[in-house]
Amino acid sequence: MRNFKIVLQYEGTRYKGWQKQGKGEGDSSSSASPENTIQGKLERLLSRIAGKPVEIQGSGRTDAGVHAYGQVANFHMDTDDTPEALMEKINSYLPEDIGVISVEEVPERFHSRLNAKSKTYRYRVLNNAVPHIFERRYVYQVPEHLDMEAMRRAAILLTGSHDFKAFTSAKKGKKSTVRTVDSIQIDRVGDEIHFTFSGNGFLYHMVRILMGTLLEVGTGAKKPEDMTAILESGSRECAGPLVPACGLALMEVRYS
Repeated sequence: MRNFKIVLQYEGTRYKGWQKQGKGEGDSSSSASPENTIQGKLERLLSRIAGKPVEIQGSGRTDAGVHAYGQVANFHMDTDDTPEALMEKINSYLPEDIGVISVEEVPERFHSRLNAKSKTYRYRVLNNAVPHIFERRYVYQVPEHLDMEAMRRAAILLTGSHDFKAFTSAKKGKKSTVRTVDSIQIDRVGDEIHFTFSGNGFLYHMVRILMGTLLEVGTGAKKPEDMTAILESGSRECAGPLVPACGLALMEVRYS
C-alpha cells in the first residue's frame, strides 16, 4: 500500500468545510453531508479510482466557506500510477472549485495532520465603502477607518505562546487551549488589508475571533493593551466577534 501526499486548493464557498463529519476544531456542522465537504468529495473520487474505499486525512479542518491555497492531505492506495498520472486522474474527476496542485509518494508513516509543524492563514479585509462585487466571496468588507498601528500593537501582544481559550468557539473540554502564534503580519494592499497568521496550530474559530478582536482595535472599540486582559480572562465574551468565513484562506502547511 503506497502513501501519497497531496497539496490542494479549493474555493470553500459552497462547501460545509473540510471534514465530512463536524467534530472539533474548524468544522462547522455536525450534520455535514460527505457529498458537501471537501474530504467527502475526495474520498468518493479516490474510492472510484481505486475500486475500493479510500480514506483521506487532512492537515486540519477548515470551516464552511473558508478557502485554501495550500491544504495538505494524505491517503493510502494500491496503484501502479505515477504521482503525475494519479494527479491527472484526480483532477479529471474534481469539480472546478477544487484542484490538486501536487502529488508525491511519501513514507508509510507520514501523516498530514500529526506531522504538521506550523500553518499560515490569511484574512482579507476590504477597507472601503465601495464593494468589490467580483471579490465578495474572498473578502470581508469593513468600510470604517482602521488604525493600522493600533492593530499592529495589539497583534504583538497576541503573538507567542498563550492560552487562547478566549479566542475559540469550542466547547469546554480536557484538551489544551495553549497555542503558539509565531507572527501576525498586517499589510495594506491597495484598498485591502491582509492579516497573515502563522503558528503551530489554531483552535476552532481562533483566527476568525482574533480577526474580530483586531478589527475592534482598529475601529477604537478596544485598545491594544486590552489583549493581555482578554487572554488572561479565558472568557469568549471578552474577545471580539466571529468574523465571516469568506475572507479566510489556509495558505500553507509546513513540515519542517
